[in-house]
Amino acid sequence: MGKDEQREEVAINSSPSNSSQKLDHHHVVALEVEVPETLHQVGTDSWFQVGVVLSTGINSAYALGYAGTIMVPLGWTGGVIGLVLSTLISLYASVLMAKIHEYGGKRHIRYRDLAGFMYGRAAYVIVWASQYANLFLINIGFIILGGQALKAFYLLFKDDDRMKLAYFIAIAGFACVLFAIAVPTLSSLRIWLAVSSVFSLVYLTIAFVLALRDGINAPPRDYSIPGSKINRLFTTVGAAANLVFVFNTGMIPEIQATVRAPVVDNMLKALYFQFSLGSVPVHAVTYVGYWAYGSRSSSYLLNNVSGPVWVKALANITAFLQAIIALHIFASPTYEFLDTKYGIKGSAVAVRNLAFRTLVRGGYLALTTFLSALLPFLGDFMSLTGAISSIPLTFILPNHMYIIAMKKKLSSLQKSWHLINVVFFSFMAAAALVSAFRLIAVDSKIYHAFADL
Repeated sequence: MGKDEQREEVAINSSPSNSSQKLDHHHVVALEVEVPETLHQVGTDSWFQVGVVLSTGINSAYALGYAGTIMVPLGWTGGVIGLVLSTLISLYASVLMAKIHEYGGKRHIRYRDLAGFMYGRAAYVIVWASQYANLFLINIGFIILGGQALKAFYLLFKDDDRMKLAYFIAIAGFACVLFAIAVPTLSSLRIWLAVSSVFSLVYLTIAFVLALRDGINAPPRDYSIPGSKINRLFTTVGAAANLVFVFNTGMIPEIQATVRAPVVDNMLKALYFQFSLGSVPVHAVTYVGYWAYGSRSSSYLLNNVSGPVWVKALANITAFLQAIIALHIFASPTYEFLDTKYGIKGSAVAVRNLAFRTLVRGGYLALTTFLSALLPFLGDFMSLTGAISSIPLTFILPNHMYIIAMKKKLSSLQKSWHLINVVFFSFMAAAALVSAFRLIAVDSKIYHAFADL
């Protein structure tokens, strides 16, 4: 056995805790799969915990922005149809990825490992760069969101210009550093996932109820799509990229790596949970927010709502805290790579390990925080993230990989279907990239560096 790989004997039983007991062979399925070397946990989490992780991502504070970044540029028809289609297509693509997790008798716990196994070294490097760019941009967004939530909280009690958005972004970044030091791995979140779910329910419920009340009491709203024809074209393409961003992590293999055997079946359960019950809150708050405020809907819905100060304060502070936990999920592949590369193992509270997390994770988040404060254009970064990596990682590669993995089982018609998806989403990614750069260029002219939005 090589240095970089170990063999894992997986016993599938309805009760994993009974592994020490002698099991009847009719109730055990023995699988021998290769597991790449990693110092983070593999195969320890239930499908429900993984489902909560996935749902935490889609119901993060980003969900407070979709009324403004998706519904406003697309309108009722385009927005609703787009979100529903995005839900279904994202589930389909995620299922494709989940089914090839153990392709070739090897457990692919990283997206880049699967790409390298199928295509070679060049693909390994390209996917690695693309995925990490994706996660880095997502984390920039989370820190911007955390800063926006803190600023909104502050302005509820003291409406002045002394504290700029950049200051709140810095505070959010520092809080993320502390959390990254305290929680070593993705599987270590555990109780924090429950806390995150509570936070999400709090701010999404408050936003939903207050927006509903405002909508009932407000005069007729303007739902027309703003901007000139050329601007509407680019914002529509950008909103399409945002639709991809809503439900996708670009890290299905990394999340699936934590789930217990049977790996594929349990991951499918987690995905069905995410795209059914887990997706209800984001749909509800997006539609109600747009219904209540129309084309005035903000990229941070809590800036639109009216209501008791203490209720809005609670919503904003829980959105801030949830953004910290959600960022940790999307930063975990980066942390896993660094921990494994530098041999960070043993007790999480060992001095060497604490020092490493403080310096390395702190440095990564310091850079992320600086860029967040420098260009705090949240909607633009969502579009850029969707174009650069979310679309390729979520739709293009899964369809092509599935063709390779299942080529002997697919009919010519099925192969053609997957190839059509590859071509279509490639064109979509190119168009979204142009649109995203244009939006950033336009906003960079309107807003200066470290803008106080």
